[in-house]
Amino acid sequence: MIGLSSYAGVMESPMNSAVEQQPVSPLDNTWKQETINNQKPRSVGGFVLVHAGAGYHSESKAKEYKHVCKRACQRAVDQLKAGALAVEAVAAALVELEDSPFTNAGTGSNLNLSGEIECDASIMDGKSLHFGAVGAIGGIRNPVLVANRLLSEAQKGKLSAGRIPPCFLVGRGAHDWAVSHGIPPCPSDKMATKFSLSAYKRNKRKMELAEKMDTGHNQTKKRRQSSENENGSGCLDTVGAVVVDLEGNVAAAVSSGGLAMKHPGRVGQAAHYGCGCWAENACNMNPYSTAVSTSGCGEHLIRTMLARECSAAMQSEDAHQALLEAMQNKFISSPFLASEDRVLGGVIVLRCCTCVDAQPSQSIQGILVEFLWSHTTESMCVGYMSAQDSKAKTHISRLPAGTVPGQSLAIEGGVCRLMAVVE
Repeated sequence: MIGLSSYAGVMESPMNSAVEQQPVSPLDNTWKQETINNQKPRSVGGFVLVHAGAGYHSESKAKEYKHVCKRACQRAVDQLKAGALAVEAVAAALVELEDSPFTNAGTGSNLNLSGEIECDASIMDGKSLHFGAVGAIGGIRNPVLVANRLLSEAQKGKLSAGRIPPCFLVGRGAHDWAVSHGIPPCPSDKMATKFSLSAYKRNKRKMELAEKMDTGHNQTKKRRQSSENENGSGCLDTVGAVVVDLEGNVAAAVSSGGLAMKHPGRVGQAAHYGCGCWAENACNMNPYSTAVSTSGCGEHLIRTMLARECSAAMQSEDAHQALLEAMQNKFISSPFLASEDRVLGGVIVLRCCTCVDAQPSQSIQGILVEFLWSHTTESMCVGYMSAQDSKAKTHISRLPAGTVPGQSLAIEGGVCRLMAVVE
């Protein structure tokens, strides 16, 4: 399916878990990779890809999941059209995802063992390579804004007396830093929803019942399996976004409320460097700009540093094959997760290069964008949009029937060409 506008076209290339099915490379003979120096394109925006978690998305709530992805895409595109850089647009998309009561991030996040909300978030700017993150932060409505403020403050240089500015803060220190930098606090009970509170009460009853049961080996094993199922592919996790602006800058962000009934102070992949998100502009060593955002079981994603692994893989010629191999070899079959029965996670990936149209005029500049998503969970909800699209496209990707979550994967994606006249 191809949808064209006056400046850009988006081509969907469904590739659902079919290892044998390989897409034709979008870098055909009519396009060549080239760096444009001392020329500024007429601004026509960029491209955004978002996800509302890798886990399980019920059909009954499919409309809500897709709707929040559409809103997040629109929020980012509005920023791009206003001239914002990729890092500002990706933060705007995350705020929309955090504000939704249907996602496990910001408002509506899972409650921990103590009945409190503690969130993780991070953001990375591919242009400067700066990174900002918060972990186990409570009392802040939009954790991604704190992560983004840490990033921007670090770009200003050293603090008084030559001190190095922080890029990663946790707990009470993160909360106090946020408030001191103008980010308003929000009581934890204001961030909880009827759904998250009922889920907490239900999980607490299950735990109390389990503690009264026989502590023998069989019962312990059953409780462990029950806990794995509760926090496994049936539980929505991290949300995130990746963006490219027309100058070719990329950015990525991720935010999460963490696993249900987690221990207070637990920090998931959403805050860890190289695990939750990654963004890196093209340079002499890397021909492609890449941006990645992950979701799933935080401990699995931390031990494999999946975001950075997927970014590195995207420097290969065939993006689909590269992501397939990265998910299989660096995640599902990773030696770091050899003891795990099910390896649960998902990624959204964007890669792009600056191109010129070889025919007929060298005055047409564009960004060639390839975007992909892959997951080992039962489902993953994504949305994407270019600045030339009238509305975002959304999709709930599901594992093929008969496959086992955590042991098999789905992979889909498409191509977008962003065009502009060079002034």
